[in-house]
Amino acid sequence: MSTRASAWLAWSACALALLVLALSLLLILLGWSTPLPKGLTPWRDQVVSLVGIIGAPVLGGLIASRRPDNVYGWLWLCFGLGLALQLLAESYATYALVVQPESLPVPRTISRLLGLGGPLALSVAPFLLLLFPTGRLPSPRWRFVAWIAAVSGAVVVALNLLFNNHPDEVGGTITIMTVTAASVIFAAIVISALSLVVRYRQAGGVERQQLKWFALAAVLVAASFGGQFGGESLWNLLIAATNTCLYVAVGIAILRYRLYDIDLIINRTLVYGPLTATLAALYFGGIVVLQKAFVLLTGQQSTLAVVASTLVIAALFNPLRRRVQGFVDRRFYRRKYDAAKTLGAFGARLREETDLDALRDDVVRVASRTMQPAHVSLWLRPDPEPKAKGAALGQFGHDE
Repeated sequence: MSTRASAWLAWSACALALLVLALSLLLILLGWSTPLPKGLTPWRDQVVSLVGIIGAPVLGGLIASRRPDNVYGWLWLCFGLGLALQLLAESYATYALVVQPESLPVPRTISRLLGLGGPLALSVAPFLLLLFPTGRLPSPRWRFVAWIAAVSGAVVVALNLLFNNHPDEVGGTITIMTVTAASVIFAAIVISALSLVVRYRQAGGVERQQLKWFALAAVLVAASFGGQFGGESLWNLLIAATNTCLYVAVGIAILRYRLYDIDLIINRTLVYGPLTATLAALYFGGIVVLQKAFVLLTGQQSTLAVVASTLVIAALFNPLRRRVQGFVDRRFYRRKYDAAKTLGAFGARLREETDLDALRDDVVRVASRTMQPAHVSLWLRPDPEPKAKGAALGQFGHDE
């Protein structure tokens, strides 16, 4: 298939997924004023889920149109289309059965067919980890995991297609088979995540930077699961936000746009994350302590506690930032930290060094220690003969 045809196919699949999401949004807006019974997903949460899905087909379209030979972009298109169909199934059934009963044809059957997008997206999920970023397995030994994930995904899709609407007619066997196959897929997702660790240890250069982008986004996605303790709506919002970060990170990694910025981003995250948490704890702790002190002294609270805490935080910001930055550099960027210290010490010696031979040895030693090349040598142009040097100086009027 030509590059033009591949790009057309990729963007057509992306447009189809976006059309499905647009239909879901239309049904959500039409039923927005109708309160939903308990057990159904609120309209607001459906909109948030829709926002969290949009990036998947767009990402797949970008990758597949620019890297048509990389199967990874086509996987994102399938994943995004599956999620879009699942959301349409939910909004279609909710509107046709609750908001306007019998306003849409065969809501249960159509919802069941559209709902196959969920198992399809679940089946694709392990391969989004297993084939990142090259579109190929880390090594032939991972074929077993790929086959297990593919067969389990096919079983889940087939069981949902054939028996999802009649679970009682076939007993609990189908339910057990479906749960077992889905559990195998989740296990494959965990194992596929471990394959990224294997890739990182074996990779170098560009591929290692790509894996760093994915790792940073994966950490954010994992952190979002803490939002479930704040309620379903907050969790849904965090998942949508972190999924968007994942799409951006994968797009940068695959398309290699500003790829090497990841080291700076990780550094700033390691510095300003703990710094923000520390300052916030000091700020609110200071307010509480000072308010209690004011109550004991004056019998009432005072806004001076807030002002004093703000001034203390402002004064502590730069010292704390430097300390956290130094700790991060020493702990996570030791080679860079040692190189900076070596260059700083060399710069101090350079201002006082007058012996050319000693200076040459210092330059060679510093280059070896900081750059760590396979071989280093320094060539200095020899002094000209005294007669030639005198003639050159005399030409410019400096001969003595």
